[in-house]
Amino acid sequence: MSIEELLKEYGLELPADKVEEFNTKFKDNYKSTTEYEKQVKKLEGERDNYKQKYDTAAETLKGFDGVDVKDLQDQIEAYKKKIEEDNKEYNAKIAERDFNDALSKELEAFKFSSNAARESITGQIKAAGLKLVDGKIVGLSDMITSIKEKDAAAFADEESENQPRFTNSLNRGGGSNSVSGDPNKMDYDTYKKWRSENQ
Repeated sequence: MSIEELLKEYGLELPADKVEEFNTKFKDNYKSTTEYEKQVKKLEGERDNYKQKYDTAAETLKGFDGVDVKDLQDQIEAYKKKIEEDNKEYNAKIAERDFNDALSKELEAFKFSSNAARESITGQIKAAGLKLVDGKIVGLSDMITSIKEKDAAAFADEESENQPRFTNSLNRGGGSNSVSGDPNKMDYDTYKKWRSENQ
């Protein structure tokens, strides 16, 4: 039932030009029972929520009874510091691993005279404090050039490696006493002599 119908029931009638104004003012100032109950339920829900939060906070605060706040703050600071140090250590280990991987890969381009030479040069490079940037070690080629100038023996000479090496003379005995011919057709004593000359 609208408000107009309710008024008519009691013998009251609004002038036609005042109906709209009356309805607007009525809606602004008065609520129906249903609307009022909705608002009350909403407020009760908010109240219960705040009460629950209050009870939780009160219970938490009880746990702090007898706690030394200064001591607690010191523990928190010590914990923060430990986390920071652990993060630094972790990041340093990751950086070291990445540097070692990059160094190992870049050193594959060089030939060393021995494993000891390679390890020595690797140690010198690590001690120099070179930095890894975008997967490349900055200043590595300059350092390798410098090391080559100071200690050329640490690197294998590629030219001499490609040259043939003769460790034994093909004709040790020399002169007319040397054994020649097809070893498959020699008797045992001749073969032994031929072999000793050609080892």
